[in-house]
Amino acid sequence: MKELAQVFKALSDTNRIRILKMLETRSLCVCEITELLGLAVSTVSKHLSMLRDAEFIRDDKDGKWVNYHLNIEQTNEYIRHLLPLIRTWLPEDEVIMKDKEKLNTIDRNILCNI
Repeated sequence: MKELAQVFKALSDTNRIRILKMLETRSLCVCEITELLGLAVSTVSKHLSMLRDAEFIRDDKDGKWVNYHLNIEQTNEYIRHLLPLIRTWLPEDEVIMKDKEKLNTIDRNILCNI
């Protein structure tokens, strides 16, 4: 029961839902997510940590980057059933649509001063 509660707790925040919806488009680094959400890096890191602990996302190191992406290849039964459903949620939500538009204009090389 604790595992299920952790999954729903991860979904109980609009910013974490926004992160999941953004990651449907492509993998993102912390600076890109921070820019999209307009939050402090520490706040975004806490959201990412909760999503990772609930097994919604994974992170992979790629040189200087840590890329976050949906955890589509995992064994958690709850996540395996929820991720396909989440993809169908909020298709016409104004905030989600604006996030996806903004995502097209974000360049991690500029944001992260590389």
